Amino acid sequence: MAGSSTTKKHKHFILDQAKIERAQKLLGTQTEKETIERALEEVIEERERNRQAWAAHERFVKSGIEIRDVYGVLQAETK
Repeated sequence: MAGSSTTKKHKHFILDQAKIERAQKLLGTQTEKETIERALEEVIEERERNRQAWAAHERFVKSGIEIRDVYGVLQAETK
């Protein structure tokens, strides 16, 4: 489990039971605690992947590379 060496704190939340049960089915987890921890891990990992992809996109755009549309599908961007 990612981040298992971090400090744990007791929390008390009032959460939507239906959402927890739905997430539990989607994640295949056994307990509500495991469900919430896995959901948090997935959100963190997804955000990090998006950040890395966006950074790569920015580097690609700034590189000045020219992309040719050999199929004629892309629309020309006007500036």
